[in-house]
Amino acid sequence: MFKIRTISTLIAIPVVAILVWLGTPWLTILAAAWGAGGVLEFYGITKKSRGIKPLAFFGVIWTVLFIVSPNVSRIPQLSNFQPVPVLLTTAVIFPLIILLFRKGKENAFASFAWTVSGILYIGWLLSYFVALRDLNEFGRGWVFMALLCTIASDVSAYLVGRSLGRHKMAPYISPNKTWEGAIGGLAGAVLLSVFVVYLFKLPVGYWEGIILGILISLFGQLGDLVKSLFKRNMTVKESGNVLPGHGGFLDRMDSMAFAGVTVYYFVILFSTTI
Repeated sequence: MFKIRTISTLIAIPVVAILVWLGTPWLTILAAAWGAGGVLEFYGITKKSRGIKPLAFFGVIWTVLFIVSPNVSRIPQLSNFQPVPVLLTTAVIFPLIILLFRKGKENAFASFAWTVSGILYIGWLLSYFVALRDLNEFGRGWVFMALLCTIASDVSAYLVGRSLGRHKMAPYISPNKTWEGAIGGLAGAVLLSVFVVYLFKLPVGYWEGIILGILISLFGQLGDLVKSLFKRNMTVKESGNVLPGHGGFLDRMDSMAFAGVTVYYFVILFSTTI
């Protein structure tokens, strides 16, 4: 499995790297496609495990709208328009209205809750990658920081945990995760973060880069645990099988989504160039 996972990762990395390098609209298209696939998996798991039918069509559309929303400012007529408050409001109101006319109202509010949860968990969080890419002239480097440090953290945690792991970190949520692996993940992310700061000449010092690497690994691992908790609650092993060795779209966006948010707010707070 690790061999298959490694091969598919090596194939995917150049494709993703090219789209990140090119920026808008290609990164937006990738994120939107990934988000649509992820939210469909999210709703499918909910329906299969709980017998609850979220508003999948609505959820996919609003997930994509959230992801593309940072690009709205590129339209001259909408340069001062803030789409997120509108999307948040309509994501709450519209499903409630739709459910009034839907057959089978026994689980209406459960359906509403899962619909909105998928939109926010996947659509809103992934939108930070799009916003980060266009945040400033260093956006390309910041996105690579989030992606590469997450990959380094995941691989290091897996290898260290497999060879040295003895102490279980969260046995109920994810039995294979260990504290040794978590520390290995932190170390891998820190090494990559310093390298990315140097490679892209990002406007932070190396100490800030080290701190950012720690934060990316920390929140990325927490994001992975959140996804594991969701799957355990839903009694599924993987969200899908579209990615050889990786599972589904949802399996690969957990730690990435948290990392994108982490880097975005780190840049906002600590970067010398905004």
